[in-house]
Amino acid sequence: MIREESILQRVRTLGREYIDGTRAEEARNLLKQIRKENPRITQIIIRNESIHQLKTELKKFIGSYLENRPPAYQYYKNINRDKALFDKLGWKDMAAIRLMDYIDHEGSVYEDLNLRGKKVSSSPIEWLWKALKFGDILAGPAFFRDMLHLFRQFNGLSKRDVPDKRQIQQWMDRHPSGLDPRIIELREKNMERILHLLLLKIEQGEFISQKFVFPEGMNREEKYKTMVSWLNNKTFHLHFAIRTPEMLNEMLNNSLNEETMEVLKKAKNAGIPFFVNLYYLSLLNVNEPAFAKNADLAIRDYVFVSRQLVEEYGNIVAWEKEDIVEPGKPNAAGWLLPHHYNIHRRYPEVAILIPNTVGRACGGLCVSCQRMFDFQRGHLNFNLQKLKPKDTWWERLPTLLEYFENDSQLRDILITGGDALMSSDASLQRILDAVLISSIKKKRKNKTRPKSEKYAEMLRIRLGTRLPVYLPQRITEDLVKILSRFREKASKVGFKQFVIQTHFESPMEVTLESALAVKRLISAGWTVTNQLVFTAAASRRGHTAKLRKVLNDIGVLTYYTFTVKGYAENSFTFANNARAMQEQIEEKYIGMVPEEYHERIKKFPEHASKMVDNINDLRRLCNLPFLATDRNVMNLPGIGKSLTFRTIGITYDGRRILEFEHDRTRNHSPIIDKMGKVIIIESRSISGYFERLRKMGENLEEYENVWGYSIGETETRLPVFSYPGYPFETTKVYTNLEV
Repeated sequence: MIREESILQRVRTLGREYIDGTRAEEARNLLKQIRKENPRITQIIIRNESIHQLKTELKKFIGSYLENRPPAYQYYKNINRDKALFDKLGWKDMAAIRLMDYIDHEGSVYEDLNLRGKKVSSSPIEWLWKALKFGDILAGPAFFRDMLHLFRQFNGLSKRDVPDKRQIQQWMDRHPSGLDPRIIELREKNMERILHLLLLKIEQGEFISQKFVFPEGMNREEKYKTMVSWLNNKTFHLHFAIRTPEMLNEMLNNSLNEETMEVLKKAKNAGIPFFVNLYYLSLLNVNEPAFAKNADLAIRDYVFVSRQLVEEYGNIVAWEKEDIVEPGKPNAAGWLLPHHYNIHRRYPEVAILIPNTVGRACGGLCVSCQRMFDFQRGHLNFNLQKLKPKDTWWERLPTLLEYFENDSQLRDILITGGDALMSSDASLQRILDAVLISSIKKKRKNKTRPKSEKYAEMLRIRLGTRLPVYLPQRITEDLVKILSRFREKASKVGFKQFVIQTHFESPMEVTLESALAVKRLISAGWTVTNQLVFTAAASRRGHTAKLRKVLNDIGVLTYYTFTVKGYAENSFTFANNARAMQEQIEEKYIGMVPEEYHERIKKFPEHASKMVDNINDLRRLCNLPFLATDRNVMNLPGIGKSLTFRTIGITYDGRRILEFEHDRTRNHSPIIDKMGKVIIIESRSISGYFERLRKMGENLEEYENVWGYSIGETETRLPVFSYPGYPFETTKVYTNLEV
C-alpha cells in the first residue's frame, strides 16, 4: 500500500533535496509507466525484502543476458576492452552494462563539486525498490525518466536508428553560416545601427577617445564615413567595447528582456567581467527574420551570463587540477614548473606558455570559459593598459623558456592566455624570437649527448587564439609577415609544425572578415585548427556538422569537440557526454576519412598555404561533406582528454555519474597509473538538457536516442595531429617530474 505521508518527506541525507508534491506526482506517473512496461523486473523488485537480495537477483537476471553476448560480457568485465570491442556492442548491450554498473556501485558516495563539495549518493536500485514496493518517492522526475528510458533500451522498446546522410544534411541546412548573403546583409545593418548609436554617444560626450577623434568641421555624414574607415582597425573595436549591461541593451536596440537584464546587472555587481567588442556585437541579431530564427543562439551563449554562473561566481574552483600550482611542488600531473601561472603542463611532450602581456586578455569574454577561475581571482581581466608587459616580464621570459630547453620530452610549445594574438606585434615578435633562441640552444646541447640519451627537440609551435573569430581585424598583413618570417627561420632549426589553434563556436561566426583572417594565416604557412566547445546551443542536430563543413570551406581543420568544462557555473550551457557520443556516432560519421587517406591528410600542414585546395580535393575524392578530423572528448579534471567512460551511477535528481579512463592512445605522465579512474558528476540531467533544447525550439524526438548513450570510447587521433619523428633515438628518461 502506498504510504502518502512519505511523499512530502524532506530528505536531507547526502545532499538530497526536498521532493515537492508536484514533482513527486510527476515521478509517480513515470513510475507507473516503468511498472507497466517492465512486468518481469517489477516483479523481481517487489518480491525482494532487502536491497542485498534484490541486487543479487537483478544481477543474475541481467547477467544471464550478458553471458550470451560475448563482446558485451567482455566489455563489462574489462576483458580486452578497446575501441574495436566497443564497436561490437549492441543497443541492448549498452543498457545491460549500465544496469550491471549501477548494481555494482549501488550506495556509493561521491563528492559533488556541482554542489560545492557536498556528498551525494548513487542508489538507483534502492530508490526504485522503495518507490515500487512502498510508494516512497525519494528521487525526482529526472531520475525516473532516465530509468524509464534505460529499461526501454534493455527490454527492446527503444531501438537505435542511425540517421542517414540525407537526414543529417537536412539538419545541417537548418543552420545558416555567416557567409550566407542574407546573413551578410543582416550583419551590415547591425553594424550600421551600432555605429550610428556610437556616433551619437561620442557627440554627447559619453564616449571620449584621444585616439579616435574627428577633425574639426566634420558634419555627421562625414563622421559616419570616418567611423566606417575605422572598422578595419582592431583597436577601434576594443577601445569602444561594451562594458555594461545597459550599454549592451542600447546597442541591441533595447531588445533584451527584463529577466536577461536582471541577470546581467547581478553579474556586474558580482564582479564578473563584461566585455563585448564592436565587431562581435554586430554578429548578434535584433528582431530576427524567419530565415535567421535562433541562428545566433550559440553566439548568445558566449555573451550572456547565466543565472547559474552569477550564483557560483566567487565559489568557482579550477576544473583542471594541474592548474593549481604551488611553487616548488609538482602539479597534479607530477610536473615541476618554473612558475605557478606562466607555465601549465599536463602531457610529457607539450607545455603551455602564458605570457605576462596583453595576451592575458581576450577579444571578448566567453561565458563558459575554462579560465573563469582565473577571472574570479583577478589574474585575467580586460584592463588592457594594466596588462601591458613590464620590464620584469622580458627578464623572466628567457628563464621560462629554459624549462623547454632543459626538459627531456618537451617538443611542443603552446602560447596562449588569454589570447596569444592579443599581444602586440612587437611583443609577439619578441616572444617568438626568444622561443627560437631557446630551441637553437636545445639543439646544440643535444649534440653533446650520447646516442640514446638525446632530448626531444622542438618540433611544433602553436598560438592559441580566438581573434580570427572575435576580432579578425587583428590578422593584419604585418602580423602575417611576422608569422611567415618566423616559420622560415624556425624551419631551419627543426620546427616542422606551425599551428594557429582557434575556436569557432558556430557557423554564424564564419564571416567574410574571419574567412579573410584565416586566408592570411594559412598564406603564412601556418595550419589553422579549430576547437569547438560543445555547448547546448552548439549541440543542436546538424550544428556541429555544419560548422565542420563551413570551416573546411575556408581552410580550417577541426581538431577537438569538447564537452563543456566546469561545474554548476556552466550547467546552463552544458550538453551531456551522452549527446557528445550521439553526435559522434550519428552525425559526424558522414565525414569520416577512410584510413587509406590518413597519410595524405598527414602531409597537409607541409603545404598549409594550399589547405583549401587540399581539403576540397580530398572531400571530392571521398565524397564527403566535411573532413571529420576532430575528436569528441572531455578535458578531465584529472589529467588529459578522454571520452572513454561508463555511466556507473545517477543522482536523485537525474544527473549521471561517469567513470572516465585516461586516453591510452597517447603518451601521458606516468602519474595516471597511480591516479586510476576519474569520476565526473555531470552538472545537468538529460531531462534538464532536453528542457533547454525545448526552449530553443528543437524537436525532442530527433534526440530520443541520447538516453541510451551511456558508454564511450575515445576516437583515434588522426596522423595529421601526430608529432613527426626524429632521425635519432630520444631518451626515455623524464625530467622535471616528481611522482
